[in-house]
Order: sequence, then structure tokens, then C-alpha cells
Amino acid sequence: VQLVEFGGGLVQPGGSLRLSCAASGFTFSRYVMSWYRQAPGKEREVVAAISSTGDGTNYGESMKGRSTISRDNAKNTVYLQINSLKPEDTAVYYCNARTILNTYWGQGTQVTVSS
Repeated sequence: VQLVEFGGGLVQPGGSLRLSCAASGFTFSRYVMSWYRQAPGKEREVVAAISSTGDGTNYGESMKGRSTISRDNAKNTVYLQINSLKPEDTAVYYCNARTILNTYWGQGTQVTVSS
């Protein structure tokens, strides 16, 4: 099982990023996929989640209105588009896959928002 995140980096305040998470080793289309983030010294928090079929989404308060989660089950990939980035959005962003029985995590990708 692998979840590999891509797309992090250094971005200026007000900028945008599109994170990707490529999944392998499990039946991607059966899993709820989520993005979490963890800033230094803070607990990990959910950013967004999407149902297995992609027809339902939920967003955490921290990035609601500035983020969009989507998935492509044909490509075993989940995406997170984040806009209007702020310095406080600096964190490691993690991909998560879960069912009732299993939970998998990616290694994370660093997003740094700074001028």
C-alpha cells in the first residue's frame, strides 16, 4: 500500500497550489479519501474529505471556501486545490485513505506560505 503526495512547496501569500496523492496497493474506489495537515506544534487536523464515489465532500473549518477536494478513480488519485494561501496554512499536508476496516497515510508534503 502506498499513498504518495505531490505538489507541495514554497508559495507566496495569496497564491495557490494543487496537491495530488497517488494511491496504489488497494482498491482506491472503495475508500473515503481525505487531506489532513499538521503545523509545527499543533495537532493534525482534517482539511477535506471526499466519498468513495466522489459525490460527497466535507471541509474542515480552517480552509473551507479556499479549498476543493476531488478525485479520479480511474487514476487512483485524489487532489486538493488550495487558494488564497496564508502564512498560517504552512504545514505538512497528508493524504489519508480509510474504510471501516483500514486506514492508510501518506508521508506528507510540505507547504510553506511565505513572502
